[in-house]
Amino acid sequence: MARPVPATRSVYVCQQCGASAPRWSGQCASCEAWNTLVETVVTRTASAGGGSARARERAASAGSAAISPIGGVSSAEASRLPSGIGELDRVLGGGLVPGSIVLFGGDPGIGKSTLLLQLAGRLAAAGHATLYLTGEESASQVRGRAERVGAVVEGVGLVASTDLATAVGAIEASAPALAVVDSVQTFASAELGGPAGSVGQVREVATRLAEVAKAGSTCVALIGHVTKEGTVAGPRTLEHLVDAVIYIEGERMGTTRLLRAAKNRYGSTDEVGVLEMRSDGLVEVADASRFFLESEQPPVAGSAITITLEGTRPLAVEIQALVAPAGYGSPRRATTGIDVNRVLMLIAVLARHAGLNLTGHDVYVNVAGGLRIDEPAADLAVAVALASSLRERAVREGTVLAGELSLSGRLRPAARAERRLAEATRLGFDRMVTGPERGGAARASAGHLVTAGDLREALRQALIED
Repeated sequence: MARPVPATRSVYVCQQCGASAPRWSGQCASCEAWNTLVETVVTRTASAGGGSARARERAASAGSAAISPIGGVSSAEASRLPSGIGELDRVLGGGLVPGSIVLFGGDPGIGKSTLLLQLAGRLAAAGHATLYLTGEESASQVRGRAERVGAVVEGVGLVASTDLATAVGAIEASAPALAVVDSVQTFASAELGGPAGSVGQVREVATRLAEVAKAGSTCVALIGHVTKEGTVAGPRTLEHLVDAVIYIEGERMGTTRLLRAAKNRYGSTDEVGVLEMRSDGLVEVADASRFFLESEQPPVAGSAITITLEGTRPLAVEIQALVAPAGYGSPRRATTGIDVNRVLMLIAVLARHAGLNLTGHDVYVNVAGGLRIDEPAADLAVAVALASSLRERAVREGTVLAGELSLSGRLRPAARAERRLAEATRLGFDRMVTGPERGGAARASAGHLVTAGDLREALRQALIED
């Protein structure tokens, strides 16, 4: 006679890495994080013998599974569904993939629910049924936002519930093109112990919704809360279960919103989408380069323009620098939109190879418009902006800068310089300072490209002389 298995059991699950332990301890043995183990009650309704029988059945069915040649399997890439929001399609890689599951994260109030409600409305207006499942707001609250953003469209279904079974039943019954779950941390399964938002519940909700998405042609969009570090709250396995992770970035009190893909099984993770928050919702930015340029006024000391590449899109960005004598104590270095360690390296290069000592000065560097720059081609613009502020000389009018600075003071060329120059020319700039091609050959065919071999020469080419 099979020994009965207890109906429930308690395990302690790490909220950071998802590892489980039979008893609580102050430190997770897997990721070594402190105070992250949370008790989770797991419901079990089968006996040990029954469980073994099911395991044998699964093994038998797995062994008899049909094997399909890869050439005969249809590709989901050919059946993308345009979302109606061009900037979102750019980040997703061309549109929504039927049967996929996408996780959207961002700070509170950044516009996650607004964007997904607009998405549901756009798809419904195009003739595709959509379903909005809300666990945080009432149906009347969602209706109020829908009126504001123009998403009161026939074809948008609305379900207000926090029960996972209800959500799954609604999706299976209506088979919409898009199902929005707002948010994954508010739904819970009655078959699993623990409150909504716990590690076990978040994993169960995501797993069940992923199964529903893969079984049909519904694209499931999950809205996820984020931690104070800016990552999606819950177990790390949540990001592994989904096909794409999209973060919405920007200052809460500002109007700029950036879409970035941290993971994308169906496209690149290098693209960025630019949206603007208005009273009627999120609106696409028609010309992102002009949007990030602060103004069309003549350049002033401490300002330099660079052309950065976000995936395939060139963007003109203004780098602002302020160098001021330190009043007391250690000089301060503060940055916004760029890595402070990169700026510290450039300060050292300026001191060693250009004779510009900033030891006794406070240094502030800002990327205008709320954009964050990670590529090395912005090095030259940052260095020139710092030198411009220190010397109180403006950058020559009509000049953009793009190049990577090495620790030896030499200047390396920016990747795809011709594409950057074409964008600069479209915006009215007539010259771009960059490094020479490998081997020292200058680009004679491109008359607007000005090459400089090292930092000193680049400063002479970029700054107005006395």
